[in-house]
Amino acid sequence: MKENAFYAMLSRMKYINRWGLMRNSRSENLCEHSLEVAFIAHALGIINNHVFGGDINAERLAVLGMYHDTTEIITGDMPTPVKYHSKVIRDAYSEVENIAKNELLEGLPGDFRKEYDPLLMESEMEDTEWKYVKAADKISAYLKCVDEKNMGNTDFADAEKSILKVIKELGLPEADYFMEKFAPAYMHTLDESSGK
Repeated sequence: MKENAFYAMLSRMKYINRWGLMRNSRSENLCEHSLEVAFIAHALGIINNHVFGGDINAERLAVLGMYHDTTEIITGDMPTPVKYHSKVIRDAYSEVENIAKNELLEGLPGDFRKEYDPLLMESEMEDTEWKYVKAADKISAYLKCVDEKNMGNTDFADAEKSILKVIKELGLPEADYFMEKFAPAYMHTLDESSGK
């Protein structure tokens, strides 16, 4: 990738559509998904700090959420059933993601790269933070399913159930709290949400 092309490549996130194997009532692109994940990850950090007495950096969670899928600018969105079909496919895709990450980093001046490297893919150094981002990603996917169901699209019914099961199995109290206290409002109409 040409040097200084990194930010221009980020602007292409809006062209990467998600849920390619599903019939969508409304398409969702990678840019809007990443922003929602950032919002939710930030919320999980705040929940950790205010409800559970933690001290996680909620702003860092938001930034990791913003960048969590940037490699898909190059790889495209691989549907979950394909990505996790077998260990061989998952390992191969992981290698492709790593190559995509390095290609994106080439679009930055050398001294910027160390700042962005830990944002573009999970790192063991921030294992705890990435756990929250993964939960936010799952919650965002669940909310997409709810949105589609609210529009009468039954294509997402099985995905909604399986993603909800995954969220519960995470064992993350902050995610459970979000799902109990905040997720139900996503099923409300605008008038219901605004109190009118």
